[in-house]
Amino acid sequence: MTTATARPAADPAAAHPRPGFARLLLSEWTKIRTVRSTAWSLILLVLLDLGFTALFVGLTMAQWDNTQPGDRAQISADPVSFILGSGFFLSQLTVCVLGVLVIGSEYSTGMIRASLLAVPRRLPMLWAKATVFALVVLLLGVAVSFASFFIGTAIVGDRLEVSLGDAGVLRAVIGGGLYLAMLGLFALAIGAIVRHTAGGITGVIGFVLVLAPLATLLPGSIGDHVHAYLPSEAGTLIAKAHQGPDDLLTPWQGYGVFALWTVALLALAAFLLKRRDA
Repeated sequence: MTTATARPAADPAAAHPRPGFARLLLSEWTKIRTVRSTAWSLILLVLLDLGFTALFVGLTMAQWDNTQPGDRAQISADPVSFILGSGFFLSQLTVCVLGVLVIGSEYSTGMIRASLLAVPRRLPMLWAKATVFALVVLLLGVAVSFASFFIGTAIVGDRLEVSLGDAGVLRAVIGGGLYLAMLGLFALAIGAIVRHTAGGITGVIGFVLVLAPLATLLPGSIGDHVHAYLPSEAGTLIAKAHQGPDDLLTPWQGYGVFALWTVALLALAAFLLKRRDA
């Protein structure tokens, strides 16, 4: 009679290994590109940015001869900031909304449970999502920024001489894409903290559009410093060719302040992701 040899039980961890970071990136890319809100938000970003660039720059140039000398001098001092700012003013809101939706929608639909089940350590999922989203917005943001610049320069013609070869201009145009990418991460971090789509969008828009005007109401240098160090106000400096006379920070310093805000919020989001239930 032959004695049966017991086989060791298969290791579940070996049979179903945890996905590596590259596979997490692919998974997050699949999520982002297959959701309709992503495509529509990015299309809206392009249309609003280029449309408002053409509209605001065109209206300004049409009234150029009647514009106050002080306003003309301010625009002439940094035409690239005027051109890029015309498009970013409202189009940036699409990045704010999309950044919150990228993670907020997973909580609202319950998909976050499946995501965390596949990645029990949790944090790699957040880093992969942030990396993919930032790269998508960066690539599109740089492309839109260049398109906006060329549309604006075509409209201003010989009234304002500006080219990519001028000092600080190329950095400012690329900086437009850098700003949008950081803004997307900023919005994603708030969405991960709040875990509610409507609340997250309200919070981001409050930071971007509401706090800055309120800070200007503060008296004296206190208001100036609070306004200068707000995330969106500091971040937009990277899309300027030169530091303005009223700017407390250089373009790279401003972007660094925005990056610090974003890193702090992502760190808080990571801490809460590990502490809270899905």
